[in-house]
Amino acid sequence: MLTQKIIILAINIIGGIAVIGSYVWGLKSGSGGANALWGGTPAGVRPFYTISMFLSALSYFAFIYFILFKLNPASVNFSVFYIIFLGILVASAFWMPLCNLFLANPSVFLWIIIRVVLAIVGISSIILALFLISLRAKETGLAYWLAVVGSIYFAFHTAVLDMILWPIFFKM
Repeated sequence: MLTQKIIILAINIIGGIAVIGSYVWGLKSGSGGANALWGGTPAGVRPFYTISMFLSALSYFAFIYFILFKLNPASVNFSVFYIIFLGILVASAFWMPLCNLFLANPSVFLWIIIRVVLAIVGISSIILALFLISLRAKETGLAYWLAVVGSIYFAFHTAVLDMILWPIFFKM
């Protein structure tokens, strides 16, 4: 594996551990548990969110597979992926701890920081989808199209559901 792909893999392994670790820690240490993190999200909408979380995880695997195993680093500027994945993973690792801080001590400052974190993830996801779509002239095949569709769905979840809708339901 080339150095660029090893860096992408390392970012995803370390970042993935940070995200999962922050969720485990956040669910164990936060008051109110997972239910408090839903805020005012209607009970009827929660199953849609839950299914979407699983589809987003599958989507993530589709595009990371393509990037690591199918994409030729010589044909693309891989440093773009470093920035995108750092934006997605680092910001995601801060979301739940910030929400728990906010639930314990609500403030406008924390609310703004939570919104910034969600924006970083959503915008990074949109950039990833656009970047993969831009490879269309160079890339073909099932793995590419699964990566594109997966990145579009992931961007929908992070930008629309998380960045836009969740804050509407999670009233300050």
